Amino acid sequence: MEIGMVGLGKMGGNMTVRLVRGGHTVVGFARKKEVVDAVVRQGAKGADSLANLVAQLKPPRVVWLMIPSGDPVDQTITQLHALLAPGDLIVDGGNSYYRDTLRRSTLVTSWGLRYVDVGTSGGIWGLTEGYSMMVGGADADVERIRPVLETLAPGPQRGWGHMGPVGSGHFVKMVHNGIEYGMMQAYAEGFAVLQGKTEFALDLHLISEVWRYGSVIRSWLLELTEEALAENPTLKGIEPWVADSGEGRWTVVEALDLNIPAPVITLALQQRLRSREGDPFSERLLAMMRNKFGGHEVKRET
Repeated sequence: MEIGMVGLGKMGGNMTVRLVRGGHTVVGFARKKEVVDAVVRQGAKGADSLANLVAQLKPPRVVWLMIPSGDPVDQTITQLHALLAPGDLIVDGGNSYYRDTLRRSTLVTSWGLRYVDVGTSGGIWGLTEGYSMMVGGADADVERIRPVLETLAPGPQRGWGHMGPVGSGHFVKMVHNGIEYGMMQAYAEGFAVLQGKTEFALDLHLISEVWRYGSVIRSWLLELTEEALAENPTLKGIEPWVADSGEGRWTVVEALDLNIPAPVITLALQQRLRSREGDPFSERLLAMMRNKFGGHEVKRET
């Protein structure tokens, strides 16, 4: 099967290589020539523009986007409008907000094009382990890209699924990442408690290794935690600043809209925001409040 891949970062580049190894013809395009050259060396075809990418594909075409959510997706779709023909299919494999996906699908279908959203998980490990893919779109459109999905997944019949209509793939991936926030926060807090019990001089790497086998809290996240602790047991030199790419926020907003309590995911998101406060004003104010109503001592900065 032929497919055009737009965006060849770590995720998109690895997906391209996996498709090539699976026998598919892939034309790759990225803004940086050296990135395109890298996938060409792996067996893909290269393009120096979106127009050149489309020109190398036989109609009806499939163009798969692996680019950052938001404006980059809108801008790319606008450019593709002038290049594609009715019946061509655009796949958004990035972590777009599902409401944006619904809007884009309405626009794209008004042009006579088709639209599928694929929430993709697997990160840098997808090349070897396969990707988990949550797919939204019309039955015929999803069936059309089945060979691609079966190649990218851990196996033809596992690790991917048709969630429902357009938007459902990104919606499920959004909630997936919200759950991820909560799991990560629980691990982080638990290991912080273990580290705090100094009289036991606990080996956190050993504990993470033990928990990986037979424990009810074993997971891939725990495996990655074990690797991190093996490399840097005290996490020396790591700044306590945690980013979020949006999915956790969107999950919390959706929970509020649906009147569904999601306290763990919400607090995990807020902890990420707190990690970025270099000067935690709220804690300073709390200390002053305690001083005012109870005369409690306030620690002064030296």
